[in-house]
Amino acid sequence: MKKHLLLFVFACVVALVQAKDYADYVNPLVGTQSTFDLSAGNTYPAISRPWGMNFWTPQTGKMGDGWQYTYTATKIRGFKQTHQPSPWINDYGQFSIMPMVGKAEFDEDKRASWFAHKGETAKAYYYKVYLADYDIVAEMTPTERAAMFRFTFPENEHSYIVVDAFDKGSYVKIDKANNRIWGYSTRNSGGVPANFKNYFVIEFDKPFAYQATVADSIVRTGVPESQADHAGAVIGFRTHKGEVVHARVASSFISYEQAEQNLKELGADSFDCLVEKGKDAWNKVLGRIEVEGGNLDQYRTFYSCLYRSLLFPRKFYEITSEGKVVHYSPYNGQVLPGYMYTDTGFWDTFRCLFPLLNLMYPSVNKEIQEGLINVYKESGFFPEWASPGHRGCMVGNNSASVLVDAYLKGVKVDDVETLYKGLVHGTEHVHPEISSTGRLGCQYYNKLGYVPYNVGINENAARTLEYAYDDWCIYLLAKELKRPDKEIKRFAERAMNYKNLFDPESKLMRGKNEDGTFQAPFSPLKWGDAFTEGNSWHYSWSVFHDPQGLINLMGGDEAFVAMMDSVFSVPPLYDDSYYGFPIHEIREMTVMNMGNYAHGNQPIQHMIYLYNYARQPWKAQYWLRQVMDRMYSATPDGYCGDEDNGQTSAWYVFSALGFYPVCPGTDQYVMGAPLFKKATLHFENGNSMQIDAPENSSYNFYIEKMNVNGEEYTKNYLTHSVLQNGGRIEISMSSKPDMSRGTAQEDLPYSFSNEMKY
Repeated sequence: MKKHLLLFVFACVVALVQAKDYADYVNPLVGTQSTFDLSAGNTYPAISRPWGMNFWTPQTGKMGDGWQYTYTATKIRGFKQTHQPSPWINDYGQFSIMPMVGKAEFDEDKRASWFAHKGETAKAYYYKVYLADYDIVAEMTPTERAAMFRFTFPENEHSYIVVDAFDKGSYVKIDKANNRIWGYSTRNSGGVPANFKNYFVIEFDKPFAYQATVADSIVRTGVPESQADHAGAVIGFRTHKGEVVHARVASSFISYEQAEQNLKELGADSFDCLVEKGKDAWNKVLGRIEVEGGNLDQYRTFYSCLYRSLLFPRKFYEITSEGKVVHYSPYNGQVLPGYMYTDTGFWDTFRCLFPLLNLMYPSVNKEIQEGLINVYKESGFFPEWASPGHRGCMVGNNSASVLVDAYLKGVKVDDVETLYKGLVHGTEHVHPEISSTGRLGCQYYNKLGYVPYNVGINENAARTLEYAYDDWCIYLLAKELKRPDKEIKRFAERAMNYKNLFDPESKLMRGKNEDGTFQAPFSPLKWGDAFTEGNSWHYSWSVFHDPQGLINLMGGDEAFVAMMDSVFSVPPLYDDSYYGFPIHEIREMTVMNMGNYAHGNQPIQHMIYLYNYARQPWKAQYWLRQVMDRMYSATPDGYCGDEDNGQTSAWYVFSALGFYPVCPGTDQYVMGAPLFKKATLHFENGNSMQIDAPENSSYNFYIEKMNVNGEEYTKNYLTHSVLQNGGRIEISMSSKPDMSRGTAQEDLPYSFSNEMKY
């Protein structure tokens, strides 16, 4: 009997330990079954540490192809160090490593090997694949700035490893005496100074019997050095069956010396030890949110989304031998002290990725925020899209949201004076070379209260709506810092500029000409033009700070709800005349069978939560569950559009917990309904909040009753402080909506109109 009892206890302990391996729920291949025409995420398997400076990925695409790994591919060209945030922005500082046997081939097509997903293991912290053409098993595991490879070779007189430093200017040097290869890559897709280099060092544990370098496709045997447009190296040796060769790799944007320093991240650890340390690193950050009471697919989807939320923005700083934090500036080309993060676009990520960091990972976001101050000091502007420096992409001035939301939630930069100065500067200027940085059209916006439709500035209505929200964010900070009343009033008044574009006839936002007339003709179904990757029906809800004001414009709660209902009820019609073809975001809307709701792109992702402002929270609960169940999965086609640097993933994380930051800058998270029976949030302050919904199921997705720390709670939002203070939230779930709960005035979330005094 005792034996059986002990076995039972042991089994329970094992099950508990396994349940805590959150990293093993992660599928890095989610979203990789994507094409130019139809995105299911447009991701690649990012094998990394959380927020790591360098990621690694198997490369199936050609050199320079933004689709560097696609699930439908059948050949691997190499194992690539990558910094790519999306295929549209593409990569920088990349180089690759590829083992082979037989004939040494440098050409990327000739060296490519067949592989199959059945012979592939992809974890957040580890990757393994069988290269069929060479009978080689390749494995890799990274640290933040380094990585170790383990290649298991067959019996062969001619075994090789190719190092490809890519084209557009590169260099390699073989140091045979020390079993090393040094080099640099300058390949980039923009956003770098003229002196940009990614310096790398690769150290092998087997002496070289063969060496050659490559200069623009010419292989030069015995020549140890090559500087060319496209440089590379080949080293070789004899191997016996099952022989293991390790490669230790690190890189630096600063110097060879710093690359060698970064190599020390590997220490004296074995490959397997590094794998376990990588797993532990991911378990530590993923385990900050524990979900229970779901099915295996839901766990996999949740933690795969959380993993994607913790990749970008990535570290762009390095640690010197003296322990000092320094960075190469992609803005002025200097090596400077302090933090730097990059590879994110705020048009996407201000919405909920950065609020997730503020809630669950504020110490990391403190570094990010200090890095943003450095960007302003080094370039004169806060970034809007960075990879690694300023990039021309998207619209808005949403650095204001990212910076202000962090500061007001206690993630405070040391130099708030520079913070405020930089925010104000961005409202009055546009970057001289990168028009998406600062505010394009600010001279019109500041004079007229909108960016006109007919002055040659595309996506003008989208800019106006986002500038108005960003002005509200600056108003909050101005008030917090007790700036002069005149200043505070100016930004408060500008926060209402969204009203200038409201068309009472259509009850939608519409482009407006410089003379005050609306654009004509006008089609609510026209994508682009006055809007950004969406139409008026999608963008009209972009009044994050004042839903009540929008409700009033539309004619009250019932009219507002009817307009939202219509988004789901109409067919997925569209007008693509601005683009000349249906861009992938359009196609993703049409195939989802959810009317004109385009969750695959960001402008409308918060809309469902707006039912809470119009006294019908049960509709939010219904549609949110529909979106989570129908549009997300832990499969290669698991997203419904571009994942976009953690934003779409963070939407799922928040929504699965049961709340969402509709308006960053407020302290409120608007209610949906939880996906799991239980979730526990472990905050950095040492407190934990437990969310219990024991009746939760596929059909019980409506909130019937809610208690917060033992007190009945009817509000349609939770506050940041309530969550951070910890405790317990108890939610009774039902299969039928409660149409009386959350309908009182005091239950409604924040709207600026309710407090506007100017």
